[in-house]
Amino acid sequence: MKLCTSLLFMGLVSMLSFVASAMVVSNEVGALSTFKEAVYEDPHMVLSNWNTLDSDPCDWNGVSCTGTRDHVIKLNISGALLRGFLAPEIGKITYLQELILHGNNLIGTIPKELSALKSLKVLDLGKNQLSGPIPREIGNLTQIVKINLQSNGLTGRLPSELANLKYLQELRLDRNKLEGPVPAASTSNFPSNMHELYATNANSTGFCRSSLKVADFSYNFLVGSIPKCLEYLPRTSFQGNCLRVKDVKQRTKVQCAGASPAQGHPVVKPKHLSKAEHESKHEGGSKPAWLLALEIATGTMVGSLFLIGIFTAIQRFNNKSSIIIPWKKSSSEKEQISVYIDSEMLKNVTRYSRQELEVACEDFSNIIGSSPDSVVYKGTMKGGPEIAAISLCIKEENWTGHLELYFQREVADLARINHENTGKLLGYCRENSPFTRMLVFDYASNGTLYEHLHCYEEGFRLSWTRRMKIIIGIARGLKYLHNEIEPPFTISELNSNAIYLTEDFSPKLVDFESWKTILERSEKNSGSVSSQGDVPNSLQARHLDTEGNIYAFAVLLLEIISGRSPYCKDKGYLVDWVRNFFKIIIIILEKA
Repeated sequence: MKLCTSLLFMGLVSMLSFVASAMVVSNEVGALSTFKEAVYEDPHMVLSNWNTLDSDPCDWNGVSCTGTRDHVIKLNISGALLRGFLAPEIGKITYLQELILHGNNLIGTIPKELSALKSLKVLDLGKNQLSGPIPREIGNLTQIVKINLQSNGLTGRLPSELANLKYLQELRLDRNKLEGPVPAASTSNFPSNMHELYATNANSTGFCRSSLKVADFSYNFLVGSIPKCLEYLPRTSFQGNCLRVKDVKQRTKVQCAGASPAQGHPVVKPKHLSKAEHESKHEGGSKPAWLLALEIATGTMVGSLFLIGIFTAIQRFNNKSSIIIPWKKSSSEKEQISVYIDSEMLKNVTRYSRQELEVACEDFSNIIGSSPDSVVYKGTMKGGPEIAAISLCIKEENWTGHLELYFQREVADLARINHENTGKLLGYCRENSPFTRMLVFDYASNGTLYEHLHCYEEGFRLSWTRRMKIIIGIARGLKYLHNEIEPPFTISELNSNAIYLTEDFSPKLVDFESWKTILERSEKNSGSVSSQGDVPNSLQARHLDTEGNIYAFAVLLLEIISGRSPYCKDKGYLVDWVRNFFKIIIIILEKA
């Protein structure tokens, strides 16, 4: 009897332990799910097996757990080109030891909530597009051994709290826009090769108290001198700054203008470059003046999200409004995060008022196209060109700070496109009363390629000469978008509805559907079907990359030549029809 009682007790304890561990994993699943929600582009589908209904995330791509599968201890998704934001909820994965998101396209700021990861040993957010300051709270990561924040757009001063990390051995902060002096000082005169003694000296401050073995502060806007306690580091670790040293190559006086301990705000900052571009720039000597001017011009468009966000914050503060915007909409509205709204990013793009566009588009009555995501109006600006104004269909309560930041970045991205076979963005409209987000393009007056192929009887207006002209024009436009601008630009849904024709039948590639994935997520209507009858979630299946555009161009060729729609409910897919047609031809040729 006692044996049975003992066995039952042990079984009950085991069951309770299992339930408790499952509950912990469930909490961590919630944090991982929020991370996935904050990612709005996943071109390599690395998060495709992240089933948020699954209570065990240990088999998800990039996720590692303890041997007993009760806690997530590692999140490693490198080089996946994820585009989105770094969710603060990651700080709830309490037992996380390694957070490696190197080589993606994450934007926004580094959440201070990461400081709650008391077991974290590796933090690698290098080669993203993060902006804003390094949170001082990072100094609370007492177990951290490696921090890599290189090749981002981080601004502000180096937080002295980083020196509190006594186990930190590797710190990479190169290729950012950090300012101010390197926080390190000591009243002692130990030789520079005895940095261990600096670390144990009670009079040392800043990085002089650390035990760094590897550190890289290069290509920022740091000022002052190299601290004696850090002279054991390679001199290249300090190059490309605004330091007062003669034996290490620094930035020019023009680039460093204003970058002083008192001011700390560089006037001229080059754009954020990739690793290869940095190497060619800093190893290949001086560049032509026109190339430098081009870099500076494009750099002003990309900008620094944090610095410009500060200006926006000041402006909104003066207007008695806050830039604290909900991270996600909830019934309590309590979970909020600061989003740096970049008001200067669009300073070179024309901003239209809603009233201007309302007059131009005849009280928004002249609708020439619509989809679940947008409505397209035709209009004529007073004394100006004909326009196509695209209004985004989203409720104000579903519009978050991250969508606003995405909107601004997308407008800036579209504004840099200038080619005879691409649609020209004339400007945008952004108003909150009534809520309005619109894009204004130059109008191509001959309608879409889809209309000429499928809406007119037998496509009689498209001779073979015109079809060839359209094909060549599309190819030239794609060549420009993929190869002649940096970074390359892809059309989200390249099909005959995205090709607008001018009076002389020259094609214009216009990207009206770039908002679809993020708007579908905000509206929770991912099952909707596009205007051409494409299957749901076709964007994710096709991948938003140049290869996807090339495949879509091949389908366009078949559509233009055959006059058939890419998909028909009765006849199926055009690609399948062509494949079967060629199979029949091959069989006939083999029998001949």
